[in-house]
Amino acid sequence: MRVIGLMSGTSHDAIDAIGAEIILRDSTIHVRIVGQLSRAYPEGLRTELVAALPPGSVDMGTVCRLDTAIGQAFAAAADAAVHEFFSGSADLIASHGQTVYHWVRDGTTHGTLQLGQPAWIAERTGVPVVSDFRSRDIAAGGQGAPLVGLFDVLWLAGRPGRAAALNIGGIANVTVTGAQPVAFDTGPGNALIDAAADMCINGVEHFDRSGLRGARGTIDTELLEVLLAEPYYRAAAPKTTGKELFNRAYLERVLRGRAISADDIVATVTALTARTIADALAPLHPTEVITSGGGTRNPTLMTMLGEQLRSATLRTSDELGLPAAAKEATAFAVLGFLTAHGLAGSHSACTGATRATVLGSITPGAVGLTLPAAPATLPRRLTLAG
Repeated sequence: MRVIGLMSGTSHDAIDAIGAEIILRDSTIHVRIVGQLSRAYPEGLRTELVAALPPGSVDMGTVCRLDTAIGQAFAAAADAAVHEFFSGSADLIASHGQTVYHWVRDGTTHGTLQLGQPAWIAERTGVPVVSDFRSRDIAAGGQGAPLVGLFDVLWLAGRPGRAAALNIGGIANVTVTGAQPVAFDTGPGNALIDAAADMCINGVEHFDRSGLRGARGTIDTELLEVLLAEPYYRAAAPKTTGKELFNRAYLERVLRGRAISADDIVATVTALTARTIADALAPLHPTEVITSGGGTRNPTLMTMLGEQLRSATLRTSDELGLPAAAKEATAFAVLGFLTAHGLAGSHSACTGATRATVLGSITPGAVGLTLPAAPATLPRRLTLAG
């Protein structure tokens, strides 16, 4: 199948699209990435989206407008990808949508909401769309995140030692392989770094470009210890979190009454991300940590993380043939492929669900919907080709 994978993560900055040719042969999923592109949200849409996120409060009219506008933005990115990668004709689009709320209470996920109405994508491209991946896992008792666990387990199957796949987006998530794999959100990835940068430079930029502020600053050890006291870090896996917890208001509360320079704040929350990732991985003893996501473009964060990991080898997914910026869009392209074939896209050990489930809902394309037959064998491995 020729599949377009669409993803916008918890940094809410752009829609990433990949084109992939995917085939299941025997028990191996073969993925060839044809191309990738990224489309920034229009600034007005991003501003309204960020204002609607926790702890913001919005009415249903705003939710409806955002669902439409984000759906149209995803449709434009999908249409561009279909034409650029597959000359205008694809078999399937897998759209994660934009997470605006992940309802977690007392360690249990009760619901999730991703905006970006898939009908806009199907209508503009004429291609069937798989969307709303997380809800079925939650209904089966899972956390609904991180959903890349099955992809990671298949992708890293057979690697020597114990591998950990780490994605550093707004929230950092990890999958660690083994006889009993585990996957969970470690805590903030770029979320508090972005919030600190936004606070310190009055919204001129939404992130610490190239980690320059973090590199200039000095880690405030007292502030770091206060941040490390957050109970989430001590909760047992599987677990998930989001900007419902780790947002600008959270950071402002912790900083209240503290006289700390802008660069020192950025340096300290950068150290927090590195430390909490390393602390979460330490009991699992990975021999290598394979990173992806926007955090890989922050050399200050990557240096801190390497120092914290010590014995584990730190590398990026690019070294394994998977572009770091395209990891999650590729994973959801594969999950969409599995859904179209009637195959489970979740791994119950990773999400905590009672069983693995077929994920998502399907919106038909222009010529109705014809699904392929379910394969005779379940996938056991995944390979990537350039």
